[in-house]
Amino acid sequence: MLNIKLLRDNPAFVAERLAVKNFDAKEIVEKVLDLDVKRRNSQTEADSVMAEQNSISREVGKLMKEGNKAEADIAKERVAQLKEISKELEAKMEEYSNELNELILLLPNLPHTSVPSGKTPEDNVVVREGGVMPKLENGIPHWDIAKKYDIIDFDLGVKLTGAGFPVYKGKGAKIQRALISYFLDMNTEAGYTEVQPPLMVNEASGYGTGQLPDKGEQMYHVGLDNFYLIPTAEVPVTNIYRDVILPANEMPVKVTAYTPCFRREAGSYGKDVRGLNRLHQFDKVEIVQVCHPDKSYEALEQMVSHVESIVSALGLPYRILKLCGGDMSFTSALTYDFEVYSAAQGRWLEVSSVSNFETFQSNRLKLRYKDENGKPQLAHTLNGSSLALPRILAAILENYQKADGIEVPEVLKPYTGFSKID
Repeated sequence: MLNIKLLRDNPAFVAERLAVKNFDAKEIVEKVLDLDVKRRNSQTEADSVMAEQNSISREVGKLMKEGNKAEADIAKERVAQLKEISKELEAKMEEYSNELNELILLLPNLPHTSVPSGKTPEDNVVVREGGVMPKLENGIPHWDIAKKYDIIDFDLGVKLTGAGFPVYKGKGAKIQRALISYFLDMNTEAGYTEVQPPLMVNEASGYGTGQLPDKGEQMYHVGLDNFYLIPTAEVPVTNIYRDVILPANEMPVKVTAYTPCFRREAGSYGKDVRGLNRLHQFDKVEIVQVCHPDKSYEALEQMVSHVESIVSALGLPYRILKLCGGDMSFTSALTYDFEVYSAAQGRWLEVSSVSNFETFQSNRLKLRYKDENGKPQLAHTLNGSSLALPRILAAILENYQKADGIEVPEVLKPYTGFSKID
């Protein structure tokens, strides 16, 4: 959530930066500033009424001591009137505050000054590439490989639930478990503390990290209890620190978690949803950091390097992109995407986003740290996928296919207990 002081002091700057995200903020900002003026005017009036009320209340006591009952009664009536006026002003202030906050929640995070302009994924900037492209002759896509070796059953998933809920079987299930364990081990070795959070969150958690109200239609909602199935572990993990003031010497906070993730993916269709390309339920390992504002972009680069080391160790061809304004999320200030090459499909598949949110989430979360003067300040939050499993597995199945089966990446063999899917 953007800071009201920033909106008040630099409305033109806010509108200019949000234009990089192709977001027209002018009308919302004008309404916010109008409500802010009304709220502050009401506050000034309320303070004046309260001061008068306190002064007259003291006068009542003095008049009673002096035996001036008639004047004291008149003063009491005035105090009663002021109390009613005060209640009305408080109700107005609450109304203005609620309307103002609802509007601010509609404003995306400001993009970092290094974010390239652009409207579509084609405008993203490739900053680094790695790995070696496989040489495949007559390669088959992963959904056919899954059927051939009976390791993923998409039809059974449709029977049990619906499209986008595959059933992993045999070595398919084992390689899923292997990837999760490998990713978690890599993260904990890098200093991240592993947690196992709930898979459902309340509304406050959804608002805290910015999924609500922006992405509410993409989340599965449990209406009876008003819970939301998590779209990513980022939501419960970051909300661990909601309403927390961290001592500066405890930062950076580094946490990792594995969870299933649930996304409705409304409007997805065509080749993008084939096989493992886009699912409604999928496994992902996440990394989250909470750090000092002066060090958050250094932390972002460290996170990108860490995720790159994992992808590289899997032996997959990859590239890292800096997202343009039009392709960024609502909450992010700067995002790097990782893509791996799917040899049989002949296309790049996104497997990770690593983002710095600066104070956008922490302002919603009231997540702060104590500075050198002991004063609470908003921390910066970051998160990244390390990694999302479906497309990683798709790329492994396609890129490692041989005539006699699917080879297992060297780093996964200690986790799988087998070296080939056949």
